[in-house]
Amino acid sequence: MQRYDDGRIARGSVLLASVPEDVAETILSRSEIRNYDRGATIFLQGEPADHVFIVLEGWVKLFRVSQNGAEAVVGVFTKGRSFGEAVAFRNDVYPVAAEAVTDCRVMQVRASIILDMMRSRPEVCTAILASTFKHLHALVGQIEQLTAQTGAQRVAEFLLELCPVPEGPCAVTLPYDKVLIAGRLGMKPESLSRAFARLRGTGVKITQNHAAISDVARLRAYVEEDRATAWSRAQ
Repeated sequence: MQRYDDGRIARGSVLLASVPEDVAETILSRSEIRNYDRGATIFLQGEPADHVFIVLEGWVKLFRVSQNGAEAVVGVFTKGRSFGEAVAFRNDVYPVAAEAVTDCRVMQVRASIILDMMRSRPEVCTAILASTFKHLHALVGQIEQLTAQTGAQRVAEFLLELCPVPEGPCAVTLPYDKVLIAGRLGMKPESLSRAFARLRGTGVKITQNHAAISDVARLRAYVEEDRATAWSRAQ
């Protein structure tokens, strides 16, 4: 049952969602699942990029450390999210480090397996290109968040990314480390706390590491509002 659930979660990832069923099954059968304790290193910045990863349970962060020792969070990933595709397929090195934010389970797929499938099955190339564009679109979205949204809207969109349903009530689990969320959204921890407080007006209640959302559609409408209107409504 566990293996079935792992396969179902991985099959819904950006990496495998568009590939033919038989290709996905081959990749899954040759993958490795590893458990990481909170704080464990998955890979280091500068190491050879020979695997692609899919989070099955828990949270993983990608980050870079600057020359002065400051840490910049590049992304955070939870159940069903994949990362590492672009550099692994180029036989490059990882430009970031990956660390388990919570105890987590991660599926590791050797990049050479996917590359071999791409050479023998041209339709796999199209599917992988689609996954790459989805990641690129997500990065463009992050830039837009930083320039065109209020802090509360950024937090609201982050919550929406975790929602498994398009409308109605929903509850999602957050990383234990709120500093991580703040770093991912380009905010200070105190600004994140204020944003959580402002979102109460849109039906969001934060309790420890859980967010209860009364209406997903209402929260999405708030994200799509004009920046000035959203700010005034949240006061």
